[in-house]
Amino acid sequence: MHSTLIVARMNLGSAEEVAHIFGAFDGTDMPHLMGTRRRELFSYRGLYFHLQDFDAENGGERIETAKDDPRFIRISDDLKPHIEAYDPATWRSPADAMAQRFYRWSAS
Repeated sequence: MHSTLIVARMNLGSAEEVAHIFGAFDGTDMPHLMGTRRRELFSYRGLYFHLQDFDAENGGERIETAKDDPRFIRISDDLKPHIEAYDPATWRSPADAMAQRFYRWSAS
């Protein structure tokens, strides 16, 4: 399994609407097409954390491939009033918002 963590800024009070938007998106076949096995959303003091688990190591690549799908474009547009890039000056795609894992541990 492979995980990605997207970090962005979220308007205070938007968590319920963001959850609703993702609930509708996750009710389609898009998560399956992207290889998404699990999605969790977190907020902390105006920050937004989007954790996704994928079947394979190419999860980030599959997000990049999916970004041209009209459903992906629609969810991105629906999220714009609620979520903005952590660093708008450097953001061009979801890959620019992905945190880099620097340590991992698992129970044996």
